[in-house]
Formats: sequence, structure tokens, C-alpha cells
Amino acid sequence: MSAAQERRALLERRTVVLAVGAAGAAAALTACGGSDGSRGAESVEQPGSGGAGGAVLAKTADIPEGGGVVFAAQKVVVTQPSAGEFKAFSATCTHQGCAVKDVVDNVITCPCHNSTFDAATGSPTGGPATQPLPTREISVAGDSITLA
Repeated sequence: MSAAQERRALLERRTVVLAVGAAGAAAALTACGGSDGSRGAESVEQPGSGGAGGAVLAKTADIPEGGGVVFAAQKVVVTQPSAGEFKAFSATCTHQGCAVKDVVDNVITCPCHNSTFDAATGSPTGGPATQPLPTREISVAGDSITLA
């Protein structure tokens, strides 16, 4: 192999390695997102999105008063801030897009950076999140809660 061919082969290998590295870096940056709150606008879910419109999520008895349940497949969290009052919000944290984990004592918690949200309003109550969780439409008929 001539010196010119060796240089070309070396440049081709470097190009491939750099391209793979750049693609990996881009993927990592996309997954991490920013902490400026812009992620919240992207993750706003419209009522009925998630492919579960009209599907029964739970029985009212399944949602504890002062607590709630996260439905990961539907990306929704349903809360019962006070007896007989049911609310629903996107289960995607507005800080960096992690899924919220649980609802205890009327507080929705995101495990990624410990953002907390009010279970009655979805408003942030602590942590790095500054935007509220988007509301989701539900209906309560009898003892069934359905995603609108």
C-alpha cells in the first residue's frame, strides 16, 4: 500500500470514528434535555392523547384519598386530593421529561431530580421543575375513571 493510500485509509477510519462519536454525543444530549423549562412545552399532552381515550383506567376505590396512581402506559397520573375529587395530569415531569413516580400526602414526586407537584393543581411545589404538569381529561361515571 502506498503512502497516499495509507493516509486515505487512515482518514476514512477517523471519519467513521468521529461520525459515530458525534452521533452518540447527539443522542446523549437529546436524552438529557435542558433544564431551562423548555422541555415542558414539548411534553404537553393534549386531552385524549396516549391512545387510551375512553379506556377505563381504574375504579374510584383504587385511587387513595390524598394520594394517587401513576398509569405508566397511558402517561397519566390520577389523584384524589380530597374525598370524591379526582384530578389527572401528565405523568411526564416538566423539568427533564422523567416519569413521575408516586403520590403521597397530596404531593406528586418525580424521582429523577426530586421535583414535586401539588396533587390538586399539578403546580410545582419544589425541586428544579418550574412548570406545572399539564392536565389530562378524565371522566368519573359511577365507580369508573376513564381517560377522555
